[in-house]
Amino acid sequence: MGLYLLDSNVFIQAHRMYYPFDVVPGFWQKLKELGKVGKILSIDKVKKEICDTGNPDQLSNWMASQLEESFFNESASCVDVYAQIAAWANANTHYYPSAIAEFLETDLADPWLIAYAKKNDCVIVTNESSQPDIKRKIKIPEPCVHFGVRFISPIQMFRELGETF
Repeated sequence: MGLYLLDSNVFIQAHRMYYPFDVVPGFWQKLKELGKVGKILSIDKVKKEICDTGNPDQLSNWMASQLEESFFNESASCVDVYAQIAAWANANTHYYPSAIAEFLETDLADPWLIAYAKKNDCVIVTNESSQPDIKRKIKIPEPCVHFGVRFISPIQMFRELGETF
């Protein structure tokens, strides 16, 4: 089994809704530990989405101070696979043109996350669920299915890793 590759929403939703730092510090410690031993990782574009907003918050400060720089892998190494994903999105007549344009925005992590996972045999960890009928947004699961990339929820990841906290 490959490494677990975390989507931005794993951090954002945990911080804002499910596992705030002051209530569930064990969640954040577990992420730090799993990153340190190389079981989980993410990409530079995820860090950029969270940390380069111009308005630092508790989550961006935690990411900058608690996760090692090596946690966030360079996505540019996957430009060849990204090109395949972009071609798939542009040729797809199911989605509205605005959905395709949004999906392929330069700094959006989603297509790069999928490209990195495909190229490096990673499992994407995301809170997004498959919604193949919607036309207004390309969600991570749909291109994952097309490109044969496995995706799971954060809770599924912890179960597969045998982790509790």
